[in-house]
Parts: sequence; structure tokens; C-alpha cells
Amino acid sequence: MTVKQLRAFLAVARTLNFAEASELVHLSQPALSLAIKKLEESLGGPLLTRTTRNVALTPEGEALYERGERLLADWDNLEEELHQRFTLQRGKVAIAAMPSFAASLLPLGLLAYRDDYPGVNVEVHDVIAERVVDMVREHRIEVGITFDPGSSEDLRFQPLFEDEFIAVLPADHPCGRDGSISWTDLLKSDFITLQRPSRLRSLIERRLAEQGLNLNVAYDAHQLVTVGRMVVTGLGVGAVPKLCRQQMEELGARCLELTEPRVSRRVGIVTRRRDRLSAAAQAFVEVIVQQFQEGGIAKRSTLS
Repeated sequence: MTVKQLRAFLAVARTLNFAEASELVHLSQPALSLAIKKLEESLGGPLLTRTTRNVALTPEGEALYERGERLLADWDNLEEELHQRFTLQRGKVAIAAMPSFAASLLPLGLLAYRDDYPGVNVEVHDVIAERVVDMVREHRIEVGITFDPGSSEDLRFQPLFEDEFIAVLPADHPCGRDGSISWTDLLKSDFITLQRPSRLRSLIERRLAEQGLNLNVAYDAHQLVTVGRMVVTGLGVGAVPKLCRQQMEELGARCLELTEPRVSRRVGIVTRRRDRLSAAAQAFVEVIVQQFQEGGIAKRSTLS
């Protein structure tokens, strides 16, 4: 049974007149009769009784008419829904972003996306950087925003910007009055960082080792915001991505540029290499990339 045949039958069932039904479905009467005949053959019996004077439904025709009306309505609704999804009048996209991005730059991107596509619902997961990558791989989300996960056969990484590490100090710390501090001077204080196997911690350790510096950790934590709170309390100093600057300053910490060596990592969009994005997800990626290319996000952020 095809949709065309069902439409033809329902038009006859509603009007009980082949001439009127032909006009409803835009078919000639011979084409309409052929569609009904093929439908009856495919189902195994007559759906209509026809005489020279009238048309009537058989019991089987009555059953198909009742169910077919609902079936065709569902089909038309589904067709309309998919059309609206492809044209981004409606839809849903699930994304994940590491907390430092989710709390600083993502709201600006979401604002631009909503302006362009107000009918699309966005589900946001703010999770640690490593978890963003896992959620993309597990098909739980379509788009992730996180640090560069490195080369991978199953993931595609589209860079947005380079994020440098900055120093985080208690408000009364005597160093860095000129707005910057070297790693050598920073490490003279107790150092607070993320727990292993954090990729950010590994990056810091590797870059410092290249300069002959050792990272002696006094405290470690699971979240960067916890690192910030421990610094503000006076337990030591830390180093976080510049994305976190506003968050650290709101906690009461001092943030300084870090020099000798400069440590940075690329931030970008992670998607599955072999999967095609939904129309809503593809549009989201395009909006975020455009915002960075035009400077719309950077101009209104701590990265400017």
C-alpha cells in the first residue's frame, strides 16, 4: 500500500463519487480507478462496491477508512515536522561544553543562534573537558566544545582560538604588581592544580619539564572552580586557562599573565568524523564559527 493509493481511496471514501475524488487528489478518473484497483489487489479484496448509480464501502473498506484517516494525518504531520526541522523552523540539538567555555563564551553564541533559529531547542551539558569528548564518541551529543583532543580517527576537531594559561593568586599576594608573573616566581608558592589524569595538568607538567622546571603540587582538585576557591582561601596559587579569568576574579582571586614559558592549548568544536550532523547541529556549528571569525564573541569576552 502506497501513500498515493491511500490518498486516492480516502478521497473516494469521503465523497463516494469518483469525479469529485479525482479533483481532490488531482488525478484523472482512469488513474484514480487504477490506484484503487492496485490497492485492492495488494490487500487481497474489494474495498468499494460500485454500481452505475452509487459507490459504497465494503466492511473492509470501512475499517481502512477509519484507520487510514488517522494514518494519513500522522504521515502529513511527520512530513511537516521534518520539513520544519530541515528548514530550522523547529528542532533540537544537544551540545556539551567544558565549564570554562559554558560559563563565559557559550551564552553569547547561544544568543546569536536563538536570534537566527528561535524555534530550535538547545540542550546544553557543561562537563569537564575529557567528558565532552566521551559524550561525542558515545553519540550522546552531536557537538562538543573543548580543548584539542589530539589526532583521532573517529573525531573531527575544528579550532576556534588559542587559550593561554594565566596565574591565579590570592588577592593579597605580593608578586606580579606589573600584571604578569613568570612560572619560576609562581612556583615559589604552594601550587594547586587539577587531579590526574587531567589533560590540562599533563600539558602544564610537560611544558614546564621542557624548561627544566618541576611542578611540585601541594593540593589538587577535580574542578577548576575548586582550584580557584582554594587559592582565594590562601592555600596557594594556581594556573588556569584564560577562559576562566572572569570566574576566578568573581571568586576574589587576582589573575596575571604567565610568562616564561607561555602555556596554551587550542579550543574548538569536536564532532564525529563519520556522522552527518543534523540541520540544527550544523547550523549551530556555523553560528559559533561565524561569531569567532567576525569577532562577535571575542569582542565581548575576556579573550579580547
